[in-house]
Amino acid sequence: MLKEFKDFIMTGNVIDLAVAVILAGAIGGVVSGFTNDIMMPIVGHFTGGMDFSELKIVLSSAVADADGNVTSPENAILWGKWVNALINLVIVGFVLFMIVKAYNNFKKKKAEAPAPPAGPSQIDLLTEIRDALKK
Repeated sequence: MLKEFKDFIMTGNVIDLAVAVILAGAIGGVVSGFTNDIMMPIVGHFTGGMDFSELKIVLSSAVADADGNVTSPENAILWGKWVNALINLVIVGFVLFMIVKAYNNFKKKKAEAPAPPAGPSQIDLLTEIRDALKK
């Protein structure tokens, strides 16, 4: 059973999947940074300085005691963060689309590469040699 597991882990598909998961995590961090630090300030600029991550619908306000300590936290629907997540999804989807498109183009070009010129096969050459020796 251990040998079967080792054979399974060492196949190319599992290693490719592991690399893909690691790269996806790295790309996710880059896309989140791009969305939060670059795209959302631009969108906020064109919407009058609005910061989507702060948008929410407050269901019940926070309750504080006389000293200012919060005794009951605010209960709110954070729909602005959800908008940021949707923008992340669109950007990740577009990046993955471009990667797959480039991969498919590369694969197509590789498949269309011309085959090397076909010469006579070994059998043809041996037949010619045999016929030449008979003469």
